Amino acid sequence: MPRYSAFAVVKNALTGHTRWREQWPDAQPKKEYDVIIVGAGGHGLGAAYYLAKEHGITNVAVIDKGWLGGGNTGRNTTIIRSNYLYDESAKLYDHALDLWDGLSQELNYNVMFSRRGVMMLAHNVHDVQSFQRHVHSNRLNGVDNRWLSAEEAKAFCPPLNISPDARYPVMGAALQMRAGTARHDAVAWGYARAAAARGVDIIQNCPVIAIRRGPDGAVTGVDTAKGFIGAKKVAVSAAGHTSVVMESAGVRMPLESFPLQALVSEPVKPVFPCVVMSNTVHAYISQSDKGELVIGSGTDQYTSYSQRGGLPLIEHTVAAICEIFPIFNRMRMLRKWGGIVDVTPDRSAIIGKTPVKNLFVNCGWGTGGFKATPGAAHTLAHTVATGEPHPINAPFTLDRFRTGRLIDEAAAAAVAH
Repeated sequence: MPRYSAFAVVKNALTGHTRWREQWPDAQPKKEYDVIIVGAGGHGLGAAYYLAKEHGITNVAVIDKGWLGGGNTGRNTTIIRSNYLYDESAKLYDHALDLWDGLSQELNYNVMFSRRGVMMLAHNVHDVQSFQRHVHSNRLNGVDNRWLSAEEAKAFCPPLNISPDARYPVMGAALQMRAGTARHDAVAWGYARAAAARGVDIIQNCPVIAIRRGPDGAVTGVDTAKGFIGAKKVAVSAAGHTSVVMESAGVRMPLESFPLQALVSEPVKPVFPCVVMSNTVHAYISQSDKGELVIGSGTDQYTSYSQRGGLPLIEHTVAAICEIFPIFNRMRMLRKWGGIVDVTPDRSAIIGKTPVKNLFVNCGWGTGGFKATPGAAHTLAHTVATGEPHPINAPFTLDRFRTGRLIDEAAAAAVAH
């Protein structure tokens, strides 16, 4: 008797799609696909959906070593914003935000997008100057962002401590009202259901061991734990493991992988109205619809594939949150986890072609992966389908590390990264 995930059973009950049952762990893949996407997270599933919807390419398989949305898509802190400094980043993330706006209607699935606003705190003169620069740059690019005094920040988020005697005094804040949160795993489920309805195969529990190349150097498919699966094109969108997969095709990636830690508190009644981020203390916080306080930390100071991370960093984050929001001093932690983020030298993503014919990659998002999900998926699908970059993802080429035309967004991450 084949085993199916609880998600598959629920989906069958809700949608009546028999394709879900056909595709779940024990399904036999086709002999050859037009496109294989490695990684069944939001980016990979979204790219499959847009390939089918906008480019008419439905002979697509999305393959994952685990379960659908079980990687970084299910381990992020749900924040969505587009207040990045440089023109290239602003266009990409604002494109994603445009797609987030109508995503629930597009997929006919509630991704729980909540436009509650993201406020970034300034604790010193450098923060004030940096965030005001961001505000001016954003407004020139048509991205909403405005400056708040400490008193205005307190009015917008009452739990905030703005005492001048605080360890981290608040000197003001930048506020993007169009930003907010969405439910992380719902995005993967929504894209998966919509893609499957258009004919895309989703193959879980099937690790990709290597990318296979033919005599001419072009990709011919992937070797997996279930055997070889042929494909005319392969796109890798496997956060935290891209370097390993790409190395099997002979492509070295300019990436380092770090644990990125987060935690949630016990649930309480609604008390926190927005998202607040602090670059100085490397912490950010919001409240989920279930009532938990969702708290994000920075990346660990060492490379690792651990999905737990080390204690000192998370302890520093919790201490800082309690200083900035004393109201939460006596709350208890419910659970803690870590995701694995790929970081490039300029802290910006790579979306595009590789030196290997018909091999594409989407990686290096660092802390920006979730918020970019629809935009990254949409532009990746365009690049895979046409063989040419979309105007929005054209600057995020792998080749920029050879030419030196970098997009250094380290300061926009708002966490240690």
